[in-house]
Amino acid sequence: MSEGCRIEVRGTVQGVGFRPWVYRLARRAGLAGRVWNHSEGVTIEAFGGAGSLESFVQWLRDDTPASARIRELRLSKIPPELAEDFVIEPSEGVGARALSIPPDLATCNKCEEEVLDPNDRRYRYPFTNCTECGPRFTITTDIPYDRSATTMHDFALCPSCEREFHDVMDRRFHAQPNACPECGPKLSLCEPDGTETICDDPLATAVGLLRGGAIVAIKGLGGFHLACDASDAPVVRKLRARKHRDEKPFAVMARDLAVARSLANLTTEEELLLSSQERPIVLVERRPDAPLAAEVAPESPVLGLFLPYTPLHHLLLREVDRPLVMTSANIAGEPICKDNAEAIARLGGIADVLLVHDRDIAMRCDDSVARVIAGKATVMRRSRGFVPRPFQLKESVDRPVLACGAHLKNTFCIAVEDTAYFGPHIGDLETLAAMEFFEEAVDRMQTILSVEPEVVTHDLHPGYLSTRYAKARGGAETIGVQHHHAHVVSAMAEHGLRGPVLGIAYDGTGYGNDGTAWGGELLLCFTGHFRRLATFRPIKLPGGNLAMREVWRVALSLLHDAFSGDAPIDEFPLFQRIPDESIRVVTQMIDRHLNAPQAHGVGRYFDAVGALVLNRPDSTFEGQVAVALNVIADVTERASYPFEIDRTGAVEIIDLRPMVRAVVEDVMRGVAASTISAKFHNTLIGATGAVVRGLAEVIGQPPVVLTGGVFQNPILTQGVLAELQNEFECFTHSRVPPGDGGLALGQVLIANAIVAEGSTPCA
Repeated sequence: MSEGCRIEVRGTVQGVGFRPWVYRLARRAGLAGRVWNHSEGVTIEAFGGAGSLESFVQWLRDDTPASARIRELRLSKIPPELAEDFVIEPSEGVGARALSIPPDLATCNKCEEEVLDPNDRRYRYPFTNCTECGPRFTITTDIPYDRSATTMHDFALCPSCEREFHDVMDRRFHAQPNACPECGPKLSLCEPDGTETICDDPLATAVGLLRGGAIVAIKGLGGFHLACDASDAPVVRKLRARKHRDEKPFAVMARDLAVARSLANLTTEEELLLSSQERPIVLVERRPDAPLAAEVAPESPVLGLFLPYTPLHHLLLREVDRPLVMTSANIAGEPICKDNAEAIARLGGIADVLLVHDRDIAMRCDDSVARVIAGKATVMRRSRGFVPRPFQLKESVDRPVLACGAHLKNTFCIAVEDTAYFGPHIGDLETLAAMEFFEEAVDRMQTILSVEPEVVTHDLHPGYLSTRYAKARGGAETIGVQHHHAHVVSAMAEHGLRGPVLGIAYDGTGYGNDGTAWGGELLLCFTGHFRRLATFRPIKLPGGNLAMREVWRVALSLLHDAFSGDAPIDEFPLFQRIPDESIRVVTQMIDRHLNAPQAHGVGRYFDAVGALVLNRPDSTFEGQVAVALNVIADVTERASYPFEIDRTGAVEIIDLRPMVRAVVEDVMRGVAASTISAKFHNTLIGATGAVVRGLAEVIGQPPVVLTGGVFQNPILTQGVLAELQNEFECFTHSRVPPGDGGLALGQVLIANAIVAEGSTPCA
């Protein structure tokens, strides 16, 4: 006898070939019925024998399309119907809304083969895609995900593409961005002033220009890249000069994994991450003999490497036949360019020529960045390839929440019921353009989700633009959340931990409840509240934020404290590079507490020790000195420096003044910088372990989570894990960035708990 079953499917189930896959499963099971998209996901109504329905449901659970993510299957019985076939019905746009579309998907092998096949009708067509690959989030204007709700709506399908689109057995069945050279988007070249360059083959012309030493702005999936020959030192220097990016490393795109192996010493885990569907930029160890200009990553063995993820990239890299610098097309502090007119206006002084196309980008989405840390892939910047993949929460939020994130490396988050959605990487909110991008991205996500947040949460720092934005929105309850509490709760959310946990939150700076800058914190955390248990002895920052750029100031302050005002600065070449008057003024600022706020951040210790050991007075970008100190460390060195722990107060203090004095002694004895760096790392690891064990005698042994930007340092992360994991259950980040790009998730859950429980954030 026939039975009926309605199956509600929630998750990432639109734009991934889900309905054709359901159709084929239903035909295989001998079922009749229907499947359709709607604003919440996908609904299936199937009719047939009980055994066939049971097999069908089991196949749904066990064998989903590669890019689909089924989060929930809800089954209910319905009356049987005398349907003759199984059909795919038109989408519905009514009802509640959930973001069911996947991130942009890297080119699949089949599409790559077609693009490279001279006999295929899509030969060298840079916009080739199918249900398994191609643009998704960056072209979406509304849901449910149909062609009419994307920036492909103006490209009418030719007869051949139309047949593919409607053939349920074709892999392009209902591939919304489907196109070919006859009916799809097209490339063109233009001069920096916007004048079109007349040529028969814009792609081939761009290839020739790149091989000849030009800088080319290339319109991709989520915005423009600036590209040049990564082996050509003069052109890389020219790009640095034009982009005003003196030392920060450029990302490099390699043609394939074989070329990537010639550029970097890759582990198996790194190769898997490089070739994953998300195609992030992966931080790897550069080979000494890599055929790359030193200017790509000055003075650093760490290389940001990634593989092509669009047909355009595949074609460019094959035809140029050398690695390309592929860096975000922007001026420092501004968002990535996405529109042709915008690129002409903003990149005209950087690029020699622009390779553009006529498919609009609905949402800017910069490249993601990842690294293998402690043996597992860790997302450090969550954007293209990951956004808007939903994050399922263990507990639902009571009301829709918008978390505005941090000031640096900003990413926002919107949570509705039991699902959280990260926005794309915004960057540092230090310019009007960046703030406009932030507001644009928030508005776009709210529109797609059809949600108006009732709770808006922000960092405690009153001066952050994200804080001001939250307070100015109106119509919603606003809640301030402590920075490091948010870091810890983001890690708790990733691992489904309810608390209490002992959170080790190490970063550069975060506004503390006492008005000082925190950043070396050990917190006993629940979702809605926390207690500060330990921190690092603070360092004065003469000049405030200026000290984060002129790191010699932090180094002087550290020495001044460790030697009780009698710092042996004459022993360091660093201070011979600084005018005597500047040293005198900064010393007075320290002595008189003038514009010299105290900072507990572990990142500031990296700045200070790095400045002393590496003889580097300045940092041209955040984390530069810390990274430089990390990469030179001799990992075979096991020695460490002395430290003290002051347990007399309500908050324990890790005192590194003994370490600083020992560092000075090593420098005076001519000990290698690589050894000093290793001993510094080992000291932080040992001090962390000692404090955790001491606290455990009082609070027991809750799970330990490592979070904050400093835990993007692989030596420190691996060392702290090795120090603690035999005694404690330890957790680190993977899918959620450990740095400021991940803390918006923590803000969501803390704000929800405060609203629900009426709890006080800091006990």
